[in-house]
Amino acid sequence: MKALYFDGKKMTFDKKYPEPNPDEALIKIDLAGICGTDLEILDGYMKYDGIMGHEFVGTVVKSDNSNLVGKRVVGEINAGCGRCEYCEKGMERHCPDRTVLGILERNGAFAEFLSLPEKNLHIIPDSISNEQAVFVEPLAAAFEIEEQVSLQPQWSIAVVGDGRLAQLIIQVLKLKCSNITCFGRHKNKLQNLVNGGTKIKIGIDSSDEQSFDMVVDATGSNSGFTDAMKLIRPRGIVILKSTVASKENLNLAPAIINEITLVGSRCGLFRPAIDALATGTVSVDSMIDSEFSLENFSDAIEHAKKPDTMKVFLKP
Repeated sequence: MKALYFDGKKMTFDKKYPEPNPDEALIKIDLAGICGTDLEILDGYMKYDGIMGHEFVGTVVKSDNSNLVGKRVVGEINAGCGRCEYCEKGMERHCPDRTVLGILERNGAFAEFLSLPEKNLHIIPDSISNEQAVFVEPLAAAFEIEEQVSLQPQWSIAVVGDGRLAQLIIQVLKLKCSNITCFGRHKNKLQNLVNGGTKIKIGIDSSDEQSFDMVVDATGSNSGFTDAMKLIRPRGIVILKSTVASKENLNLAPAIINEITLVGSRCGLFRPAIDALATGTVSVDSMIDSEFSLENFSDAIEHAKKPDTMKVFLKP
């Protein structure tokens, strides 16, 4: 099959890469998305080698579950061992022996086919387009915040970052909290938020410091944590959504001095995300950017790295 293979240092296009695990459901990829984590992996995050990509929509071509064959699906990216206490509690994302699609010891979606356990798959309704379906995984990560924190409608909330994940997080938070400010750097990305009624700011003023009950860092950079610590009030909550391939040390002293609650947050449940897209509660159309073939992956990666770019797709 056609695939993009990353050896830990560079990515190459392979026309004859071996097909996936025959013991799992086989999915033909219709469309895959490039996300910030993929770009971090290219910079050394997770020390991964294999086929990258974990945002996808595809069609099941082989499965022990005949009800899945021919269906359009997305897939939860963590595959647990099925035996440990975390898996028994339905927390496969924390299984110590898990594999993670395109991130940890499991080939991902930048290929013609991938395989996943049947239980990881979710059928996508016809009302959701392929482009919209690719957003299910990051949208699920946005919904994870309300699984971890009891959001209060009266809270003043800041989101640091204006990229794809930040914009999804803002839409999800607005379902319960109306007082949200986005601190970003790119006027064209922020304009999408203005159109949706979100307050925006470029740069942090002294009046902003220590004035928010909860702050979400969705920048994908070390500077996001520093900014979040400036914005959060004493005893506030900081949600950490950034995975950064960096060896820089972070100063945690302010978190201790001001008794800040730090919450690491990553993968979430797919069903709320699928329902939100199907009902139009969350809209992703403004974040659809461009599409490239696997063969043109270099152009796709370079375009995805540009500051003003939104969601870039790869199509086998």
